[in-house]
Amino acid sequence: MSDIKKRLGEVWGWLDDRLGLSSWGELARKKDVPLHKHTVWYYLGGMTLFLFLIQVATGILLLFYYRPSAEDAYESIQFLMAEVEFGWLIRSIHAWAANLMIFTAFLHLFSVLLMKAYRAPREITWISGFMLLALAMGFGFTGYLLPWNELAYFATRVGTEIMGAVPLVGSFLGRVLKGGEDVSGATLTRFYAIHVAVLPMITAALLGLHLYLVQKHGMSIPPEVERRGGGRRSMSFAPNFLLRDLVGWLSALAIIAVLAAYFPAELGEKADPFAPAPAGIKPEWYFMFMFQTLKYLPAHILGIEGEALGIMAFMVGGALLMIVPFLDRRSGRNQPSPLFTWIGVAIIVYIIVLTILGYAANPTQ
Repeated sequence: MSDIKKRLGEVWGWLDDRLGLSSWGELARKKDVPLHKHTVWYYLGGMTLFLFLIQVATGILLLFYYRPSAEDAYESIQFLMAEVEFGWLIRSIHAWAANLMIFTAFLHLFSVLLMKAYRAPREITWISGFMLLALAMGFGFTGYLLPWNELAYFATRVGTEIMGAVPLVGSFLGRVLKGGEDVSGATLTRFYAIHVAVLPMITAALLGLHLYLVQKHGMSIPPEVERRGGGRRSMSFAPNFLLRDLVGWLSALAIIAVLAAYFPAELGEKADPFAPAPAGIKPEWYFMFMFQTLKYLPAHILGIEGEALGIMAFMVGGALLMIVPFLDRRSGRNQPSPLFTWIGVAIIVYIIVLTILGYAANPTQ
């Protein structure tokens, strides 16, 4: 036993000399997490990261069997689900983890917004986090088409047509994404490349920046807590906070396993570009509020196409939300900013209400 310990010590020393592992451990031990009534929201960032790692792991496994062509995509997934041992489970875990990742990313974004965690010097942390949420939705949009089933095909056609309504660049972006004038095998190939190469590359760079900034600036304390003299209590990141994170991750994994086992992802019918669109076509839940908003808009508003105006409004709204740290002139002080708090609450209510209305108006057939 002593020889084994000696050997392990030598290996550790060799790695420490070259990688500086002890300095990382020292950094983790020195890092503190503030304790106050809002501390629970700090766990959402780690949860989103964990779900993203599940996506990466299951996505790599799916790549061993997936064939990105209109002729073979559907059959490759059919083979994966029917013939590959636990293939159906891996695909279902991938699908459920994707939805939960976007859900926790939304929760994380709005908790940061309402707790004013974008205040100086965390402006770039907020911007990188907002862009990561946009990338997560991009993953969802591009991954939706990959099974090449009926619902995914026609939903993608609707989504790309809406994107084509963007003024000036819409038609160009639509052709670039679709690889032509309509959704086809070329679209599937491009979505596959974006989903497994382009988006992961950008996400890895942004995620590295985001995590570095979080470590550099630490956890933000809400202005309300600071004003009342709270947030002075803290707990060490390692092992206290990290162990709580691990409990949350294991709980999330158990929930995903149950959902994947009892509500597995369905494959449906293979896409037929010449068949009529099935009734009840609707986007994924995280796009539903935008989809339903566009349905409510009239055909023309002040001489401008209503759909184009709605898309422009969402783009402007997203850009304004991304630069909130620079719009909130009081964000650098230890004072709450009621205007942006109420704006955040209004956005949350709007998304929830329009999503519910969207599903009520577009029930599952």
